[in-house]
Amino acid sequence: MKSNYTIICLLILLSFSSCKKFLEPDPRDMLSPVNYYDTEQQMNNAIAGVYDILGRGQLYAYSLQTRLATEADEGFYASTSRTNGPQFYDLSSGDSEVLDFWTALYSGISRANAVLENINKPDMDETKRNAIHGEALFLRAYYHFLLVTNWGDVPLILSTAKSVEGNSVARTPAAQVYEQITKDMINAEALVPSITEVKIGGRVNKSAIRGILSRVYLYWAGYPLRNTAKYEDARNWAKKVMDDTEAAHDLNPSYSQVFINYAADKYDIKESIFEVEFATTGIYEHGQVGSWIGIRSSNADIGTAYGFIGASKKLYQLYKAGDLRRDRAVAPFYYNADGTKVYWTGTTFYGRSVGKWRREEETARPKLSQNTPINFALLRYSDVLLMFAEAESELNNGPTQACIDAVNKIRRRAWASGINTITITNQGAGYTSAPTVTISGGSGSGAVATAIITTGKVTGINLSPDPLTGVKLGSNYTSPPTISITGGGGTGATAVATIHQVSDADVLMMDKEDFLDLIKEERSRELCFEAMRKYDLIRWNILGITLNQMSNDIKSNAPDTYKYAGLSSSNFQPKNLVLPIPISEIALNKALVQTTGW
Repeated sequence: MKSNYTIICLLILLSFSSCKKFLEPDPRDMLSPVNYYDTEQQMNNAIAGVYDILGRGQLYAYSLQTRLATEADEGFYASTSRTNGPQFYDLSSGDSEVLDFWTALYSGISRANAVLENINKPDMDETKRNAIHGEALFLRAYYHFLLVTNWGDVPLILSTAKSVEGNSVARTPAAQVYEQITKDMINAEALVPSITEVKIGGRVNKSAIRGILSRVYLYWAGYPLRNTAKYEDARNWAKKVMDDTEAAHDLNPSYSQVFINYAADKYDIKESIFEVEFATTGIYEHGQVGSWIGIRSSNADIGTAYGFIGASKKLYQLYKAGDLRRDRAVAPFYYNADGTKVYWTGTTFYGRSVGKWRREEETARPKLSQNTPINFALLRYSDVLLMFAEAESELNNGPTQACIDAVNKIRRRAWASGINTITITNQGAGYTSAPTVTISGGSGSGAVATAIITTGKVTGINLSPDPLTGVKLGSNYTSPPTISITGGGGTGATAVATIHQVSDADVLMMDKEDFLDLIKEERSRELCFEAMRKYDLIRWNILGITLNQMSNDIKSNAPDTYKYAGLSSSNFQPKNLVLPIPISEIALNKALVQTTGW
């Protein structure tokens, strides 16, 4: 611990780049707290340094996407070159990535504390001072939140060290840490501007704080603390976001467009309430969103990408017919070296990449090798709706109509009124080449299909994927369209279509247990790979059970070349519910005690 925060007594190392778009300065000086924080500009520089931690590799540039938060049931580390580390639940207290994560969080807390202790020093506009004050409070709380969810009891640091001596700090009970987190966030909510005033999702705003407060209370209510009284707070803070008539938060009509916007550097503050900023300039401005987690590519025009995370069979099969999120979240294709797309067959469950963030959709040029400007969401409105629904159901011993409405709003956005199946009713005869399949009527459009022939007969009809989304369904069909099969030298083949409509997405009233099961699935369908699944499974106290089921399925059903996908699930032990305290920190801070089992 001493290495992270006692340095403040000598210097504040503000070797960070500016957060893009809302702060221009790029300070890289060694700054003394004695003669710094004297001007509004210096205070702007300082708060930029607190934000800077969010975009570091140890947090959301890559670690929390690929090595520290994805080791659950949505995906797996798709590389055989490495078989140990946090992503495999095979690590020790000396693991360097765990140390880097811990160090970055306490660095952010130290920077926030320095801002808070000097907030009244400069002569500046009071509204701007209040905003920076609130941002620093929130970010300090958010970094503590990441600490308590990953380590449990952790040192609670609320001031900069005044001396290099006597700075051993014991672990603070998790409940006390949550008390301080929520206190800081509530105080911050009164100080920061609304999201409509901020106009971007990359800076702390009232909606962001309210939504994250709902998440904090939801975690506090769950395992291991089980303070179920906090469900009411979780519900109430989510409701504040939903009821804000000024912000008027809503879902983007297109699920795919949400992620296209991140790649194109466009803000949509109705849906994307808080996000981590990345750019193509500045030593610490790059991210690996769409690269380390994304569709593997060796093509420079598309954008080179490692694609370290593979999507799981369980996630792919969690989506039902008509749910357009599947072919966005789980890439329906891979890239050849020349950049052309090759679409997977419907029965291929392993080898698929994460498809939410796609380098081909980046608009910034030039495209850098492996580094991307794609922003990463920390809070979307759909998450707020799901948190509200879960907390409301817990409070009422089952879902209310408001719970059902919140979930159906998300599901309806995801659903297409498109073709479900095309079934051959007569294979015909005499076909020497694939006949033309024409889809007409039904009031819809966009569905394209091709015929497959075998020994002169039409033996299959495939719906052709859209080149951008991979969706094969068409849209706006209100009745089954007519399928016509012509040409190809043969005759007699016929087929019929079935459709699904947006209303098919709706769920009906159910009991509490069934509704929680629905929430567990819906959070995965909607929020997969957004660095929350592992923590959701922990607070529901089902991480171990879920991973065991994954391990058994992979051992029994995965192709031999993908058996390694079960490493993390088979390695899991109860001690892995938290990370070990870095051994080097225990050596520095004699008051720290290692977690049981580590």
